[in-house]
Amino acid sequence: MKHRTLYTALVAGTAIGLVASFLQLLEKLVLLKNSGATLSCNLSSVFSCTNVLNAWQSSVFGFPNSLLCVVLFAFILGIGLVGLTGGTLGRGVRLAVQGLSLFFLGFGLWFLWQSTFVIHAICIYCLFCFGALFLINGSILRLNAADLPFGRRRMQQAIENGVDIIGWVALVAIVAAAMILQFS
Repeated sequence: MKHRTLYTALVAGTAIGLVASFLQLLEKLVLLKNSGATLSCNLSSVFSCTNVLNAWQSSVFGFPNSLLCVVLFAFILGIGLVGLTGGTLGRGVRLAVQGLSLFFLGFGLWFLWQSTFVIHAICIYCLFCFGALFLINGSILRLNAADLPFGRRRMQQAIENGVDIIGWVALVAIVAAAMILQFS
């Protein structure tokens, strides 16, 4: 896949994540002003932003997770725009962004696990942020495949054969199946 296409996917993913996390932050602010408020993202007992945003897991670092996500997605959007407009990003910057993206993917997996199996509710905005993280991680992995500090040859071969896409789709399917089984 050409770099322009990958940077386009990176920018699209970060834009989706930025909008979703910003809207979630607005909903959290509504709850902070009025804990009994009815949020627009409450779709059912399963898709209940109120239940998720009132749980301690939605403010792990002492402030809303969505604030952290706004900063992350804005930062990666800037990186993506540099690449999309033809700018050159150093290997160290790209690898650092990949490490940051992987950390947030892990954090997102933990948070969805907590939402599904501990809080017993899902925030619709979280799903969009999580989907954005998959798009970001998939794109940045392909951009960095030739510069990885280990497994470079195997990763490039896997990418050429589309195995990385199968892996990302399989991970999404596993997460979706776990959520569906929990709430069915």
